[in-house]
Amino acid sequence: MTGQTQTAGTVAGAVAPAAEARDISKRYGATVALHSAGITIARGETHALVGRNGAGKSTLVSILTGLQRPDSGHVQFDGTPAPALADRDAWRQRVACVYQKSTIIPTLTVAENLFLNRQAGRGLIDWRGLRRRAADLLDGYGVAVDPAALAGSLTVEQRQLVEIARALSFGATFIILDEPTAQLDGAAIERLFDRMRELQAAGVTFLFISHHLQEVYEVCQNVTVLRDARHILTQPVDTLSREALVAAMTGDAGETLAGVDRPAVPDSAPVVLDVAGLGLSGFYEDIDLKVRAGELVGLIGSGSSGKVALAETIAGLRRADTGTVSLAGNTPKPGSVPAALAAGLGYLPQDRHREGLVPLLSVAENATLPITDRLGPAGIVAPARQRAVAQRMIEMYDIKTDGPHQPVNGLSGGNAQKVVLARALSNDPKALVMVSPTAGVDVRSKDSLLRAVTEAAARGTGVLIVSDELDDLRSCDRVLVMFHGRVVREVSRGWADAELVTAVEGVEEP
Repeated sequence: MTGQTQTAGTVAGAVAPAAEARDISKRYGATVALHSAGITIARGETHALVGRNGAGKSTLVSILTGLQRPDSGHVQFDGTPAPALADRDAWRQRVACVYQKSTIIPTLTVAENLFLNRQAGRGLIDWRGLRRRAADLLDGYGVAVDPAALAGSLTVEQRQLVEIARALSFGATFIILDEPTAQLDGAAIERLFDRMRELQAAGVTFLFISHHLQEVYEVCQNVTVLRDARHILTQPVDTLSREALVAAMTGDAGETLAGVDRPAVPDSAPVVLDVAGLGLSGFYEDIDLKVRAGELVGLIGSGSSGKVALAETIAGLRRADTGTVSLAGNTPKPGSVPAALAAGLGYLPQDRHREGLVPLLSVAENATLPITDRLGPAGIVAPARQRAVAQRMIEMYDIKTDGPHQPVNGLSGGNAQKVVLARALSNDPKALVMVSPTAGVDVRSKDSLLRAVTEAAARGTGVLIVSDELDDLRSCDRVLVMFHGRVVREVSRGWADAELVTAVEGVEEP
């Protein structure tokens, strides 16, 4: 593979790599997901795969697991070509992926999950024998779980270990762990790492994907960095400084934020969002933050940081165990979306398809949902008035559509997101909370969305942008960094990419 450093433990003429992807390219329409990228993973090692969102990690994993076919390049396991995509049994014998979102079926027992579609040989299922086989399998890998227990009763840690045992039962000795620590506490993480080391000593190979760079140095021998769909480096972990690793992920480590010319928000501006002592068990604790009128505040953190759960609590989708949320001096009923909206909140959710839109309704119906009481007498919507309001929104937010009547499920991702933003701003909110506002949208739509947010702030709306995309945060007056449920740092305008990434990844400062 062009430009790739020889991986430790792989020597020409010696043992073939456990897995190898060379010169992999993959496009989705105009989007280049991978360009001549690849990875070589030595047998018996734990190899880290890191990169910012959009770097190409997920696409590479989908190709390594046979879920996607590369446009060019090839994959090998133990020196032999990968099976045909249709031969799923052959893939399971070579590689398995334990995803951050568990694939365990909660309503089945542990034994049934372990031997799903393999319960019986010929004739009826021997349930006692199945549980015995499951117990032997779990004991063999040191997993202390009752095979008769419902999988839904397991902890996250137990589900991960069951998935690893299931993968090994097919004969696979190459396991991909996708963000395995995202939902684990410190003690569970250490137990997972101990188990990984034991399995590694027994010949199991791991590809470890994590946003926590500290973990890369704890458990991995080699690391591969992808950036902008390309392979950047593969290097032994103990020869790579944390600063060099961050620089490889972000590009020029010295590049600072430029072009931000918004005037500073005065301290005298009223507070429109006040979060005090907010805590929710398992997600975050003791959160304090304030957003002033006209201020753009960023909130960044990894998947396990608690940032999305915090945003959902502010919006009334979750109810905190402790603390309060105030909007423009009012304290809405906790855990109530209508109360939060009535108090002056606008909200753009993380998943526009599942949480942000009613797909069979039109652009006009979706965009005007919060203000239907203004579109006619006695709560009756006047269609002509609704169309007129929606048309103004279409023009204001540059929504590419056939007109207010078009169903939103016919829009592109970027234009659908503009409809969600238009709805969030339709009732002139005092505060706007946005989660991953530009996820899955093209560059032009991204610029249009962020410009609309900046204009809303100029009109006096206080904005909290919850995102791990650095471009979403470049116009923010300040950025708060969350790590494992706490705000650990506040970074003022003028930050460098490497500074923010270092804080997010939990890299300890020298």
